[in-house]
Amino acid sequence: MAVGPGAAVALSVCPVATALPGSELWAVLPQTRLSPLALSWWRRFGSRDSSDYSEAEVLPDSFPSAPAEPLPEFLLEPEDAFIVKNRPVQLRCRASPATQIYFKCNGEWVNQNDHITRESLDQITGLVVREVDISVSRTQVEELFGLEDYWCQCVAWSSAGTTKSNRAYVRIAYLRKNFEQEPLGREVRLEQEVLLQCRPPEGMPAAEVDWLKNEDVIDPSQDSNFLITIDHDLIIKQARLLDTANYTCVARNVVAKRRSSTATLIVYVSGGWSSWTEWSQCNAQCGRGWQRRTRSCTNPAPLNGGAFCEGPPFQRVTCTTLCPVDGGWTEWAKWSACGTECTHWRSRECQAPPPMNGGKHCSGSMMESKNCTEGLCTRTLAPGMGVAVYAGLVVALLLCVILALCVGGLAYRRRRRHLHGDITDSSSALTTAFHPGNYKPPRQDNPHPLHPSAPPDLTATAGAFRGPLFSLQHGVNDSPHKIPMTTSPLLDPLPSLKIKVYNSSTLSSLELPADMVSGDGEILSLKSVGTVGREREYHSHTLSREPGLSTSATLGNLGGRLTIPNTGVSLLVPPGTIPQGKFYEMYLIINKWDKTTLPSEGSQTVLSPVVSCGPSGMLLNRPVVLTLPHCAQLDTPTPDWTLTLKTQTHQGAWEEVLTVGEETLSSPCYLQLEEECCHVLMEQLGTYGLVGQSCPPQPACKRLQLALFAPRAPCLSLDYSLRIYCIHDTPHALKEVLDLERSLGGVLLEDPKPLLFKDSYHNLRLSIHDIPHTHWRSKLLAKYQEIPFYHIWSGSQRPLHCTFSLERGSLAVSQLTCKICVRQVEGEGQIFQLHTDIQETLPPHSPLPSGGTCLPSSQVGPYAFRLPDSIRQKICASLDAPSARGCDWRLLARSLGFDRYLNYFATKPSPTGVLLDLWEACHQGDADLVSLATALEEMGKSEVLVVMTTDGDC
Repeated sequence: MAVGPGAAVALSVCPVATALPGSELWAVLPQTRLSPLALSWWRRFGSRDSSDYSEAEVLPDSFPSAPAEPLPEFLLEPEDAFIVKNRPVQLRCRASPATQIYFKCNGEWVNQNDHITRESLDQITGLVVREVDISVSRTQVEELFGLEDYWCQCVAWSSAGTTKSNRAYVRIAYLRKNFEQEPLGREVRLEQEVLLQCRPPEGMPAAEVDWLKNEDVIDPSQDSNFLITIDHDLIIKQARLLDTANYTCVARNVVAKRRSSTATLIVYVSGGWSSWTEWSQCNAQCGRGWQRRTRSCTNPAPLNGGAFCEGPPFQRVTCTTLCPVDGGWTEWAKWSACGTECTHWRSRECQAPPPMNGGKHCSGSMMESKNCTEGLCTRTLAPGMGVAVYAGLVVALLLCVILALCVGGLAYRRRRRHLHGDITDSSSALTTAFHPGNYKPPRQDNPHPLHPSAPPDLTATAGAFRGPLFSLQHGVNDSPHKIPMTTSPLLDPLPSLKIKVYNSSTLSSLELPADMVSGDGEILSLKSVGTVGREREYHSHTLSREPGLSTSATLGNLGGRLTIPNTGVSLLVPPGTIPQGKFYEMYLIINKWDKTTLPSEGSQTVLSPVVSCGPSGMLLNRPVVLTLPHCAQLDTPTPDWTLTLKTQTHQGAWEEVLTVGEETLSSPCYLQLEEECCHVLMEQLGTYGLVGQSCPPQPACKRLQLALFAPRAPCLSLDYSLRIYCIHDTPHALKEVLDLERSLGGVLLEDPKPLLFKDSYHNLRLSIHDIPHTHWRSKLLAKYQEIPFYHIWSGSQRPLHCTFSLERGSLAVSQLTCKICVRQVEGEGQIFQLHTDIQETLPPHSPLPSGGTCLPSSQVGPYAFRLPDSIRQKICASLDAPSARGCDWRLLARSLGFDRYLNYFATKPSPTGVLLDLWEACHQGDADLVSLATALEEMGKSEVLVVMTTDGDC
């Protein structure tokens, strides 16, 4: 008989009860209501042991010793489940043999109506198989308060008893949004171990974690360099270049999937030096010169921001080459005796000096002869020779008469043609073509005549000009096409004719071969608009072309480079900047501090010399590169400078051109910043200067130099002075002080010492110590001298210096030993240890400034550029077009370090060409193609490398 909840147990179950001990029977009986007869039977016999029953012999012999069927056995037990959102879960169990199966949840029976029961028969055993399902909703689970989880289990009955299944726990699934810990981006060196940590959000069930590398799932079984720990951290055993990527931690469970923030891992490579090249040949063909060898930072090359190699990329040693000596003639020897031919001779030798070391041999004859009787030598003529001589004289006389008649006739015909005006003279045509009203001599008050000599008188030399001529009498709005005034074959162009064209309204001078004049009439029609004329008038009063502070050159379409030696200032004019067929006299000038207003305002400070380049107003087809040295300290971990490029208007006011780091598409320039100089890409020439201001919270620092000078000649008085200059750490500033002291008769005692001057409003303090008081006395009353902070920071007074006046005990005292301390109050300082003999004539000590250059002041055409034009064109053709993989000019900009603001290059017709122009300017002192070849090799541009190897000079 089946037993269920609420059913009474009949007496027929007594045989089953007698077969089990009391404790076991209670374990299998459900908690149900029993009949009074069964309860009395249980009270009487249930607590006894089976041995008691056998001894008391209360069991009848007719009861069987074993149940009719076995206990229920679960074929399927309920499993743990999670409620996702509001969807209920199904719990199922199956048992055999089973007369009833019910679920019990959290200790309470589930209502019979909530069960779904299915019954079948096992074909093998013939036992009844019963399967039951129930549904558990989110509300049921949430109604359970407390720390315990919601659980359910099955209870199955058979005639042999009951069996309970395992408990199945039902939980509400969820996944929080925020990660407990997200991975952080890092920069690591090559082959370094990397740990990226990830703690997924709290969830039920616990979230599973995957790592993504550039959105691809990382499988440690496929790449053994990756390891994912139990705590979900990602370990990269040895960082490789290909491990530079974006890494994301992804957590997911049955509810949702969460992504962490992306961590960028950059694997950098610090540079290493290659082997030294062989020593070059001595650069001097004669006398003392130098040899050079180089090495490149390509073993390996720095990558992804890795440190550049420390140390110089080149070495230089002196060498001496034997100079060629050209031969020279000795004095003539005495004349020999008069010979039978009525001549005597004399000789000389090429021995004063003899040609040596490849020198030229003497030019001319070694022997000389002449008649030694002054024509009085008598010779006997052979028979018939006299007649021949006289006949020859007669013929010569007749020829002279005929030639004179021809010349007279030609002169007469030419005079008649001029008088009657039948044919226009070519000189007249030339005079009409070059009308004197179109040409004015340069202004006498112009302090910068590009060609100080007066313009040539074109009418006086018109007869020498040949070739098609063009009228210059036209206005600004006239057609640019010129009409030749004559095509006479008498006006064929001369092979080496040069024409100089002067125009009072421009600063240009042209020297062109005649074939260029005949082929391009635009050259002779260069005129300036009013703005250019005003610019010339303005600069005529403000710019002074002093030796050592200016340079100029006539440049055309091939471009060139202007450099002011030993100042670090240069102007690169790339090929194609000036329109085809036009030439300009371009200049580069460093303005003297006492003749110009400074661009600084308020707390700003001047960091570079103020430089003018021009002529301004000229049309440029592509940007030029102006290089300016600066004295800003930039190697600090945090940016503490706000750097601004300023330009001066024609009225003398200063305007901001751009601020570094704040460029927009409307910015007219691009500024590439290096530790000691900056390179400005611009399309408008003018006057420029770099200024800076501290960027809070860190105070900025300027690099200064301290230079100690003293009189060079022996001092005849008892007074002796030491001068210490505080100047900007730029080549131009040091050169200016050296020139000043040279004019004063001073000499540099020691190499200049660097000093970092902080924007802290503290003065610069100078003091002298350890003077030998037995022989010397300081005439300074105070203990120290100070230069005000604002004078140094603003740069309004140059050059700044302090003088220490000393007095010696007698003229016999010559040794001076002392110590001079220079420091900023609450800042850095330097100490000069001086030990000198003032009676010695000190040699001039003028070290070449660190930013100086040995390049000539001007280079015109292809010689001004390190990169040949053929290679440049192939690189531009390969990289200008955008690439889907990014292997184009943008990658080249990143490789060369020019990627601070790529939008500037993107607006140019050839971005690669502008990048190469900037590379030329940055490497003008040590321009070799190794750095460029390295960048192209990393980009995979093998076809360009082949061209550079064959055509270039790597």
